[in-house]
Amino acid sequence: MDDGRGTPVGRRVVLGMLGLGAAGVAAGPFLQRAVEGVTSRAPAGLGDLLPGGGGFRYYSVVDSVTPRTAADYTLTVDGLVDRKATYSLADLQAMEQQRIVRDVQCVTGWRVPGVPFEGVRLATLLDAAGVRPEATAVRFGCFDGAYSESLTLDQARRADVLVALRMENGPIGHQHGGPVRLYVAPMYFYKSAKWLSSITLTPAVQPGYWEHYGYDVDAWVGRSNGRDDVPTE
Repeated sequence: MDDGRGTPVGRRVVLGMLGLGAAGVAAGPFLQRAVEGVTSRAPAGLGDLLPGGGGFRYYSVVDSVTPRTAADYTLTVDGLVDRKATYSLADLQAMEQQRIVRDVQCVTGWRVPGVPFEGVRLATLLDAAGVRPEATAVRFGCFDGAYSESLTLDQARRADVLVALRMENGPIGHQHGGPVRLYVAPMYFYKSAKWLSSITLTPAVQPGYWEHYGYDVDAWVGRSNGRDDVPTE
């Protein structure tokens, strides 16, 4: 979820509160207020501000994530494609890069203005793989071993959806989900999965980690999750 870390205690508190609101999307506004309350009070973990992070918070749904370096990082593209592929960090760096500068909006309420992201358009990797006609969605896996996210194929092909390698004019650090993360500019930040390790074409959307606890699958900023934030588009 978004950008951050949680302790075992903090995570259990949040999941318990989210479970109360998981009956349906109608509970969205109440769920948001519950999460905001927990993140403002949670002991040492959930929602901690990153040192020098300019307002970003650090979350994770697991106790710890082992960092990966350029030497051991890989990204796979598979599923309903004609050509499965595995990319190293160097492979991705050698591809054409796109830069996007937008506000980052978290579903728990905090916002960081004017954040530059740079990376490879997700559509470029999809085109290289050859998407089969029966594919309508994309599932993203992460090397924390727990987190996942999804987009429809149309959403994934947007020009403002990146496989991001750089953030704030430097390589993406581990705490921000590096060395490679997803960046979905017009959606709440939980859609921008950290520690990206796999891109899988699927026949239908598979709800991501937090969507099993009540978050919206289509997470447009200001038009979902019971929130009225100013869009980041």
